[in-house]
Formats: sequence, C-alpha cells, structure tokens
Amino acid sequence: MIKQLLLSVIALGQGDYPAAIAPISAENYYQQVISALPIVPKNYQPGTFDCATTVAADNSNYLTSAVMGSSPGWLDRSAHDWHYFPISATEGKVLVIDFAYKDNALGYRYLANDASQTSLFEPWSSSKIIAFIGAVAKLGADFSQADTLIGQQRLADIITSIHSYQPIGEADGDSNAYAYYFANIAGRNYLTELFHQGWLNIGQAEVKFRGAYGPSPYAPEPPRWLTASRARELAVTAFANDPGMLPYRCDECGVTGNKPMTTLALAEFLKRLASYDRDPLIRLDGLSADAIAMLFFGVGHSTHEIAAGGMMAGASLTPHRAIAAALQEHYPALRGLSVQATLDQASSGNWRILHKLGAGPSETRDSGEVVALLHVCLPLPDGSREFTMAVQASSPQQDYTGVGEAGLKVEQIIRQATLQLLRQPPTQVSLDKVY
Repeated sequence: MIKQLLLSVIALGQGDYPAAIAPISAENYYQQVISALPIVPKNYQPGTFDCATTVAADNSNYLTSAVMGSSPGWLDRSAHDWHYFPISATEGKVLVIDFAYKDNALGYRYLANDASQTSLFEPWSSSKIIAFIGAVAKLGADFSQADTLIGQQRLADIITSIHSYQPIGEADGDSNAYAYYFANIAGRNYLTELFHQGWLNIGQAEVKFRGAYGPSPYAPEPPRWLTASRARELAVTAFANDPGMLPYRCDECGVTGNKPMTTLALAEFLKRLASYDRDPLIRLDGLSADAIAMLFFGVGHSTHEIAAGGMMAGASLTPHRAIAAALQEHYPALRGLSVQATLDQASSGNWRILHKLGAGPSETRDSGEVVALLHVCLPLPDGSREFTMAVQASSPQQDYTGVGEAGLKVEQIIRQATLQLLRQPPTQVSLDKVY
C-alpha cells in the first residue's frame, strides 16, 4: 500500500470531496458533524504526544526557538508568511504553525491567510484548554496523574467530558461548569497574562481571558484534589468573585466579548504544549509533561463510547473529514475510502488529531460561528507532517443552520490548508517573506 501511495501522488485541483466522504447540508452539519463523537486511530495508545519522525527542513524557512527567542518581538523574528494560503478573510481565518526539524531542534514557520492572524473573534469553547492549563500549572505535576481525584471525580474523566460533552465515569458532561471551575482556580489575571509577559508575548494587548462558561462553575465535594499514588492531597481554593473577571459586554470588550482571541494566540498556545518535550526554551513555568498528557489523552479516564480521552476525544468530525479529504486528493489510491480508513491507511494507523472546537449562534454579532483548534501528526509514506492550526469562520445566520454553514467553511479551510501543506513539503517550500 505504501508503494502504491507513493506512486499515486499527483497534483489535483481543489474540486469536490471524493464520494466516500459524503457532503452534508448546513441544516444537518451541526448535528451530524459538529456534535459527532470523534474517531480513533487504529494503533491508538494514550500517552505522550510523539511525532519524533517529523521531516527535516534543509532550508532557512523554518526557525528554531533559539533563533527567534521568546522575548517581546519574537514574532517579527519568526519565519512567516501572512498571505500564504489563498483564502479570503471573508471566508474565514486560518493560522498554521508548521513543524520540522532543523539543526537537531524543532523549527517552525507561521502561515496565514489574508493577514488575518491578528483579527479578534470570540473563541467559544476552543479556549477551554487555556482554563485547564492555567489551573494545573498553578497546582503542579502531582495533581495531573491518572488517579487524581477532584472531589469524587477523576480528573481524567473531567477533562475528557469537557472535550467530548459526554458523561464519563462520574463526570456528567457539563463542559461549561468544569471549564468555569478551572478558570476560577487559575484566575483571569493569570490567564490573560499568559498571552503577554507571563508566557507567549504575542504583542497584542487586546487578547485576554476575562470571562467564564455557562451560568455556574462545578463545585467539587469535598473541595479537594487527591492523588493517592503520590500521597498528595490539597484543599483547592477557587475564586468565588475573581477580581480579574469582566462582564461579557464590558466597555473595553466590544462585540467580541470578554475572551477575545486570534488564530495566532490560540495556535501559539497549543503549539507550545505540543512541543513541550522537544522545545524546553518555550515551556511555561510550573507546567508539567503529565499535565499536557492529561489534556491531550485524559490518561486514566473511565471506559466510555470511544477509547480516547482528553483532546483526542474532542467532539466533532470536522477536522477528520477535512484532513481525510486532503489526503485523498494528495494520494489518489485512497479515493473512495471512508474517513477512518483514509487516515489509518495513509499513516499505518498512527495519525493523531488533537482538537477542540467551539461553536454557537451569537446574538451580539447576528451570526453563527465555529472555531477549530487542532494539533496534527500525520506519519505519511513520504515523511511525517506535524502542524498546529487555528481556524475561525462565521455565517450571517444567527441559528444552528448558520453554525452549520460556518462549520462547512471551517472544514473547507482545513482541507485546503492541509492539502497545500502536503503539496509543499518542508524541503521544497519557499516563503514569500522570511524574517
């Protein structure tokens, strides 16, 4: 099959999906795709994210953290092209951070469409990973273990429930309440500062995390975290009235609300988590590899409808459909296969798609909106590809048909961006602008 795939790589147009990946109308997209349980790789093993075979970059279009630095202004020193993808910002926004090894270290290039990487939008539930990471970074590695309990519930079940929206073990599927609780532990001042001098230094003061999710936070009983395997127990105090919290339509918030993000802010946050073991120069103080494994895989989660946990259990087939379609266009031997079969055969069952989607109809903007945040590893016949991607799109319909229409746009953007990456491997690409 590998030989057949290699012999079958030809350039195809941006045409319709192959027939086996059935088109879905905007009216049905929310229920059939956005709300769907994800699929799991044939060779899925929960644990540390491993994409160590990422192809090498033999040119200057990828820069390492040692070269870029992480102090203010690092983005200006990055390898980037803000017009790389020929997609109008009126269709949606996309930012890709493409990985490759260079000088025995991870190198990155930043690719966007229509200079949309700094445009503000509401992230919806895609930002829930920020609340979780902020909380566990404050509490330390001892409280991100497979047996960690919050009250009577497993942390692994809670983080999997946040992403899947399903009841897992004792966790009841109330994603909003759990994420609200984690934000109250971290505090909004700390979460906001992570995007500035506290960690990312993205250089855009408008980005902040000042909000919450749903009407009320989870209240564990008893209000303690326990990790028996490490003999650690802690009574955790969460903010009841966080001084850093702002109302949704505060004077400085505008129509994007109290958690305004950009594709660059979201993607950079997830990129630094995915590169934790391989790029120590950009780690967050206090954050552990155990905490990231918990976020990505929900290590220790109870048995449920799918084998995966954490971000691997993220609801929605949007990224899976899009990436499978791109693979079918790049490797014609895969055409006609299902999404699952396409991903498995292209990667020998070793693909990984970590993702969190956010979606909803907005009354303040009179629109239906979808945000996709994902990190992808594709061990392919002609070299592994790894990238972080953030996408946002909207529809001028303030209902779930509008959300479905926005979801269709996001799916098309992921497909187009992935296909462009596949056709221009790291050893061949040439950016318009490298700084």
